Amino acid sequence: MVTGNIFHCRKNSWPPEEYISRNTLQLFDFDSAAPPKQAWRRRLNSHANILKEFSVTFKEAIKMVRLGIRLWSYVREEASHGRKAPIDPFTRESCKPSASQGVPLGGMGSGSISRGFRGEFRQWQIVPGTCDASPVMANQFSIFISRDGGNKKYASVLAPGQHEGLGKASDEGISSWGWNLSGQHSTYHALFPRAWTIYDGEPDPDLKVSCRQISPFIPHNYRDSSLPTAVFVYTLVNAGKERAKVSLLFTWANSIGGSSHLSGDHVNEPFMTAKGNPPVTFAVAASETQNVSVTVLPCFGLTEGSSVTAREMWDKMVQDGQFDRENFNCGPSMPSSPGETLCAAVSASAWVEAHGKCTIAFSLAWSSPKIKFLKGSSYRRRYTKFYGTSERAALNLAHDALTNYKQWEEDIEKWQSPILMDERLPEWYKFTLFNELYFLVAGGTVWIDSSLLSSNVKSGEDSLIKESLDVKVTEAEVKCRRGTVFERNSTSGCNGSAGVGLKQNRVSTIPQNKGSSKNFSQHLKWQDQQDDNDDVGRFLYLEGVEYIMWCTYDVHFYASFALLELFPKIELNIQRDFAKAVLSEDGRRVKFLAEGNYGIRKVRGAVPHDLGTHDPWDEMNAYNIHDTSKWKDLNPKFVLQVYRDFAATGDMAFGVDVWPAVRTAMEYMEQFDRDDDGLVENDGFPDQTYDAWTVHGVSSYCGCLWLAALQAAAAMAQQLGDKFFAETCKSKFFDAKSAFEKKLWNGSYFNYDSGSSSNSKSIQADQLAGQWYTASSGLAPLFEEFKIKSALQKIYDFNVMKVKGGRMGAVNGMHPNGKVDESCMQSREIWTGVTYAVAANMILAGMEDEAFTTAEGIFIAGWSEEGFGYWFQTPEAWTIDGHFRSLIYMRPLAIWGMQWALSIPKAILEAPKINMMDRILISPATFSLSLTETGVRKIADKAKCFGNSVLQCSC
Repeated sequence: MVTGNIFHCRKNSWPPEEYISRNTLQLFDFDSAAPPKQAWRRRLNSHANILKEFSVTFKEAIKMVRLGIRLWSYVREEASHGRKAPIDPFTRESCKPSASQGVPLGGMGSGSISRGFRGEFRQWQIVPGTCDASPVMANQFSIFISRDGGNKKYASVLAPGQHEGLGKASDEGISSWGWNLSGQHSTYHALFPRAWTIYDGEPDPDLKVSCRQISPFIPHNYRDSSLPTAVFVYTLVNAGKERAKVSLLFTWANSIGGSSHLSGDHVNEPFMTAKGNPPVTFAVAASETQNVSVTVLPCFGLTEGSSVTAREMWDKMVQDGQFDRENFNCGPSMPSSPGETLCAAVSASAWVEAHGKCTIAFSLAWSSPKIKFLKGSSYRRRYTKFYGTSERAALNLAHDALTNYKQWEEDIEKWQSPILMDERLPEWYKFTLFNELYFLVAGGTVWIDSSLLSSNVKSGEDSLIKESLDVKVTEAEVKCRRGTVFERNSTSGCNGSAGVGLKQNRVSTIPQNKGSSKNFSQHLKWQDQQDDNDDVGRFLYLEGVEYIMWCTYDVHFYASFALLELFPKIELNIQRDFAKAVLSEDGRRVKFLAEGNYGIRKVRGAVPHDLGTHDPWDEMNAYNIHDTSKWKDLNPKFVLQVYRDFAATGDMAFGVDVWPAVRTAMEYMEQFDRDDDGLVENDGFPDQTYDAWTVHGVSSYCGCLWLAALQAAAAMAQQLGDKFFAETCKSKFFDAKSAFEKKLWNGSYFNYDSGSSSNSKSIQADQLAGQWYTASSGLAPLFEEFKIKSALQKIYDFNVMKVKGGRMGAVNGMHPNGKVDESCMQSREIWTGVTYAVAANMILAGMEDEAFTTAEGIFIAGWSEEGFGYWFQTPEAWTIDGHFRSLIYMRPLAIWGMQWALSIPKAILEAPKINMMDRILISPATFSLSLTETGVRKIADKAKCFGNSVLQCSC
């Protein structure tokens, strides 16, 4: 039994009054300037500790030594071809991960930039599949305040000066700036997709400053949620007795993270200049109103010898609080030389009267319109459907963000308010539910305009889409669109938006090296905002920033509840992609690293592990540790997800489209029923999502998924008119359920597997994953209620509460004697997403108290101040001592499975029911799922194949 109490007593509330004075909160009680009552909070002077990564034990290392050698060889081979292996445990980032993350910027699928809770811009993912965690320290907001005729001045970067290399007085670069903020009286408040930073009298004791960060992540809005832009709204309250001139400065380096700012050939130029078609352009802008004046500095450098140095720029702002208006007339700068960094600055100035208020809004936008996968095709990102591919896209995005952010906030609040106001839900759950959605922005997402798919071409010397990726920095006044309104002190008007565009001459290519429904009444709404047509494009997201595989399906099984509830059209399109893949085959030869054997990349009938890495959709199964065509969980997971989505949306066209793949996936699994008892058997290797945890015979995890898949397939077949297949599944289910319980039920839970190994009787936290989906889809329970509750109670008592008193989540495996199952690396790990899934299962079983205690362990260990620092980078797993494996991971989105369980959609509650225990008199000869029946409605020809894909589709 694992004991210890490393955490303080549980808190029930984190009121803003604990972080901000009541007087300051009252001053900000307008225009959304005050942080919400429910939010994740930190002080800016909080220590950002270095995170500790897991390590394998000596015993585990011995077991994996051959795999390690083969994997090392494969990583080197890929590097020799200029490619990054999808799994590379040998290469370490130069920037060590730390507890410094915050809410990321922008919408989904257009490249992302994260912003740490202390204000630094970091975690750059502009190029698909690459992530540079290092902050670009020249990217900052700063403030300059002048009072009493200039006799009293304050100047400071609005971020604590706790970074290496700062404070060098002789430097001409950013070290010469005023890093005067201690952060002691400044706080950060996160409620994705917004964040608030409150400067409560820093650096001027009489000036209260609120910065509100807003990104267009808006459920069911398939247009604005694709936009690569963010807005920063500063609210200034002068609590002093004299008026103050306040200037805010936004500086931005010509960089996409890492050392890209040193690569040379970067250009800064005014907004009004338009030439070429660059794949990456940045724009920074500010809203100019009747009382806010905007000026710009198109170009400055960080080293001595620059035409304007960072020191000179800073001194100009300290002296005048603005730049020269003539700068708007500047032409393009000279291209930068290698090793030289170009930066730009936008300043917005206003007089704030004594006891007065003022609002100043900035925007940041970036445009990387076309992406090129290293081995495959080029695509246009989703937002180009609305903004085009020219360099002006970033400028228009920056302008429109300043125009539209109030509507975005209104839509966000309308979405979030019902949950935030539900007093039955724990406070930690409310804000963690929203904050875990960070992954849909920062998880390497790619969202493309599918209308251009037919014109894509395979890679080749003559067919590559070449891009010139300039980063321009310039500023020129852009006239405000008719009807645009900006507000300040109840005075409306808009003189325009002004800013700087940055272009970078770099090809945007992946680098070549380097509670139950009866208790909760809120239901899911399926009315999506309409685009010009119903096509919402195609969507990819990574398994994790360390496991570079698109839409890893065994993990999407857990994460997909978030997409289904918030962007159901995207979720259906992902399922369509996998349905087409099921009916396809790729005969190219692949070496599987665990055993060193060979096979083909994709077998017809098998659900692929992922959609690929370097050529998604066309070269699937980038994962090559095991032959996933022999995995026992992928096909059942496909059937379960498809049925859940079909039942929830009521989309009959979707059901008809994917049914041939569903039936094929079920038929494919027949080969794994070795003894004709209706159950699939595991094959003595880790043939499941737990790909280091060996399974023998029938397993509780895969067996339960199979039972659920039989039920889901029967229900879907019945609704689509394939009655023969429905009855066949029902017959097989009857026998399989009997065999499953006979082989695994021990009176209180289901054993890990039916083998005779030392861990065969282990208590697996995820043993009822199939029941989770069955209940989530409105189907009948797989087992008697007392068995479901008994197993979940056992998991709660052992896997949850015997690990640090329930303050870390559910450990994957636990022996019945109360000791953690240490038979392999994964059995002793706590998987964050699985813990959320177990909690969702408990909610569906009427065990709400146990559910929230279970999930709260993830919050305490990962998100609380007493925890390990994994906020906005929730890992796949941590060990009992808190060491992580695979940061920024997909599976924790499973927290939305909890919300699904609390508010089952009406469509599912009212879906037709099927009684699986009504035995149908079918002769034994017809038990095979693969038999055909002439009376079945013909719908297979409605499924679409892959077109010009390299895969051989036999649908």
